[in-house]
Amino acid sequence: MKKRISTTLALALAIAAPSVALAAGHGPAPHIAVSGEGEMAVKPDLAILTLTVMREAPTASEALSDDNKAMGDVIAALKAEGVQDRDLQTANLSISPRYANTSPQKPEEQAKIVAYQVANTLTVRVRAIGKVGDVIDKAVKLGVNEDGGIVFANSDPSAATTEARKRAVADAEKKAHTLAEAAGVRVGKVLQISEQSYAPRPMPMRAKSFAAAEAVPVAPGENNYRVTVSMTFELRQ
Repeated sequence: MKKRISTTLALALAIAAPSVALAAGHGPAPHIAVSGEGEMAVKPDLAILTLTVMREAPTASEALSDDNKAMGDVIAALKAEGVQDRDLQTANLSISPRYANTSPQKPEEQAKIVAYQVANTLTVRVRAIGKVGDVIDKAVKLGVNEDGGIVFANSDPSAATTEARKRAVADAEKKAHTLAEAAGVRVGKVLQISEQSYAPRPMPMRAKSFAAAEAVPVAPGENNYRVTVSMTFELRQ
């Protein structure tokens, strides 16, 4: 009867959460598995803009010529604001026909091309956060007229991620010691450790909304870098 009671107690401990193994003999070594979280918030030092210029004309060549002119003006203005060539990159260029709506009463009629649309999308890295509003304002006034976006980032997030890792490990260690003390045992060496990192999510904005204001207010806020670790510790009596 005593042997059956001991076996039942060992099984109950094995399935408890956080996972604590205290079985002796030929079973796994006594251990405890916990998770910890760490977060570090830092101000962004980089803004990544997505700007699109779209032009329409009766022919594809005319639409392309008009679009090239407008985008050229935008790029020149960005460079005048201090944006370097390495921070300008064409992300997409599309040329597509626009068809006239066919009459529901005459479905046999073929759709006719009435114009061509050219859209050129530019990705811009603005390293001076204080100039982001001016850059957007000038770009819109010079021809940006389609969907776009803005993402605040950090050029080197390694220091923030490292600090988040340290905080996550400290959190896991604190949990392990608290649980071990409550169970009347001591925490030993680390048997296993793994991590998951979470970078800040992009915050897109619509370029069309930029055109509604002459001055574009920009609030970069902070970026949160978060790390979750899973750690397994040896337990000692």
